[in-house]
Amino acid sequence: MKVEILITLKTEVLDPQGDAVRRALHAQGFTEVQSLRVGKRIALDLETQNVEEARTRAEAMCKALLANPVMETFEIRVLS
Repeated sequence: MKVEILITLKTEVLDPQGDAVRRALHAQGFTEVQSLRVGKRIALDLETQNVEEARTRAEAMCKALLANPVMETFEIRVLS
């Protein structure tokens, strides 16, 4: 089963990398970008055919290692 995890900083956490990318885009002429936040995408291929089991295991992985609950939020998408 393919699972995608999107990890982003919480809205109250400053994102200096996102600010740097936004400024670089402005310097390249993409001045319409008002704000930008950088996150992470993790792709997993799990040995299960059960959607709920895949979601539960991915959530456990996020809580144990993949995401920092103090600074980040995560979204799990079970793809197939």
